[in-house]
Amino acid sequence: MKAAGLKRRVLLQGGSIALMLGVHQIARGATILAVRVWPAADYTRVTIESDARLNSQQLVVGSPPRLAVDIEGIDLNPELRELVGKIKPGDPYINGLRVGQNAPKVVRIVFDLKQAVVPQVFSLAPVAAYKHRLVLDLYPEQAIDPMEALIAERLRDAPRASGGGSAVAVAPPPTAPAPAADPLGDLMAQQSMRPGPQSPPPAATAGGERPVTPPPPPVVAAAPARPPAPSAPPVPPPPPVAATANRTDRIIIVALDPGHGGEDPGAIGPNGTREKDIVLQVAHRLRQRINASSVNGSPMRAFLTRDADFFVPLGVRVQKARRVQADLFVSIHADAFTTPAARGASVFALSQSGASSSAARWLANKENDADRVGGVNVGNHEAQVQRALLDMSTTAQINDSLKLGGAMLGEIKGIGARLHKGQVEQAGFAVLKAPDIPSVLVETAFISNPEEEANLRRVDYQENLADALMRGIQRYFAQNPPLARSRQL
Repeated sequence: MKAAGLKRRVLLQGGSIALMLGVHQIARGATILAVRVWPAADYTRVTIESDARLNSQQLVVGSPPRLAVDIEGIDLNPELRELVGKIKPGDPYINGLRVGQNAPKVVRIVFDLKQAVVPQVFSLAPVAAYKHRLVLDLYPEQAIDPMEALIAERLRDAPRASGGGSAVAVAPPPTAPAPAADPLGDLMAQQSMRPGPQSPPPAATAGGERPVTPPPPPVVAAAPARPPAPSAPPVPPPPPVAATANRTDRIIIVALDPGHGGEDPGAIGPNGTREKDIVLQVAHRLRQRINASSVNGSPMRAFLTRDADFFVPLGVRVQKARRVQADLFVSIHADAFTTPAARGASVFALSQSGASSSAARWLANKENDADRVGGVNVGNHEAQVQRALLDMSTTAQINDSLKLGGAMLGEIKGIGARLHKGQVEQAGFAVLKAPDIPSVLVETAFISNPEEEANLRRVDYQENLADALMRGIQRYFAQNPPLARSRQL
């Protein structure tokens, strides 16, 4: 009896020790599964994925700028050593890094920076295909202004626009007024005279797979019978508008929003095609057409919420479009469903009430989850407040969005593409909540359908799709001419 009591006490003591060590052992037992780097002009993201939550501390050091991050409870392993080779020369913020065992169970990563940064370091709980993630976002001290980015793009294109040819320009007589400047030049001048509000640095989002650095405009596999066209083919103009009083004499800005990106691959087809890659390719093709077009004599300009492979939170996409005072907002996606039978293109507008169908509601919920997958820093209170302020779309905006969506849907049907639904559907898509910009979300096809996945990979299909979207935009403006810009920049 005495021996039995002693044995019970030993077991209880052992259990108490195990309970006391439980949290400690969990913290010390994390295994690094993967590391990924997503460099972009907006910010560079580094993610460290593990099978348990990681604790970290960071210190910013200036002159030369460096960032030291201590990760507790782990030992240096091959996955962490791989991080050194993932830093590319073109990274805007990271010049290089060193990683080592700084102390028992403490790994230190030192980032040698190209410029001073404002780091955001946060953890993400498991979601989708990811386990725990420690995220390091490196933002510039001065947040990039989308308007300045648009101006910089225009300046880069200026030599090409003005160069070439052997014709000699004849100066006007001294008494004659100078010819009108590029409307974006006027926009640039107005912008330089007004400071304008700055958007908060974006917090990131997810979805994931192997790390890749953001490519130049992506190249897709060409259809055997048709190589890529060297330039965008001309799009037939819409019927002319009779009233010349509608002429705007200003730049027409269309915000193109390629969905997902970076940590968030979006839907993945049966043959491994990633939605984020396809929609970026389509957006680049559509941008070429927009930049070569005009509305009643007013030149058009496309602005991309992301022009490479990096994640942009849903609210930040809307903020960017509003910052450049876009006239339209077109979010480009590729649909997916649980069975490969679903197929066809769709166009969606925002709904202030319920979704127009259960499928539309399901899709909106899936697309709105992008922030969870991509990885938003929920501690960024200011970004949350900004996003809440955008939840105020008006009936007029939604009505205009339905008109734009109807024009696009008709043109998509005109290229022989199958439609999933014959009318514009509505649901509560977070990315469409710009209160003052007609906004639509285009699901180009079902990437989960093997036949449509193959179509989306083809250059000629992407070209035809970009043509259809361009004609839809022009058709909308032909029937709804943009007003003269009265808003200050």
